[in-house]
Amino acid sequence: MVNNDEDHYLMLSGIQHFQFCKRQWALIHIEQQWEENVRTIEGQYLHRNADQPFTREKRGEKLVVRSMSVKSHELKFTGICDVVEFIQDSRGFNIHGRDGKYIAYPVEYKRGKPKKNDSDILQLAAQALCLEEMLMCDIDTGYMYYQEIKHRVEVPLTKDIKQKVRAVAAEMQEYYVRRHTPTVKTGSFCKSCSLQSICLPVLMNKRTVKSYIEGRIRE
Repeated sequence: MVNNDEDHYLMLSGIQHFQFCKRQWALIHIEQQWEENVRTIEGQYLHRNADQPFTREKRGEKLVVRSMSVKSHELKFTGICDVVEFIQDSRGFNIHGRDGKYIAYPVEYKRGKPKKNDSDILQLAAQALCLEEMLMCDIDTGYMYYQEIKHRVEVPLTKDIKQKVRAVAAEMQEYYVRRHTPTVKTGSFCKSCSLQSICLPVLMNKRTVKSYIEGRIRE
């Protein structure tokens, strides 16, 4: 029997944390730890323009929807797309209350520049999979807007990328069900982590944050 209890769906945005560091993701999404740094504050500032609760604007043959809530029963993800652009196209699908057919393009905003890993792309592809499931359509292209380079980058959303999203989502669900927080694996990426002081990479080789804090309380 498939469990579609949405109260236990994971945050779609967590896929980026998971790709950056599985321990960081577990600290945030399983142990409910969080600490802000300059990067997270700048990221929140950048999203202010996009995060206007479900607003729409029509620009010619383009319909722009901001802060669109999405979910996928397949991935067991729920989240919000910064922007979804619907472009009129005869190959597309119908939108209730709108004339003509449309093709959907998710647009994600990031504070930095394109990353060497695929974490941004996987997050965008996860949004596309949610939209495909909700709208019963195919989405093969999305866009990333990077504040540092002030440029929009077109991202092909291939079958291979979408399959990787499914595999990562399954792994995240497995961690979450087991309530598993990985042990520390330090690297240069630790320096830019917003949870550096919470993770305690020198001390926490085997202990969870919860057990460490409980130990300090007992002391």
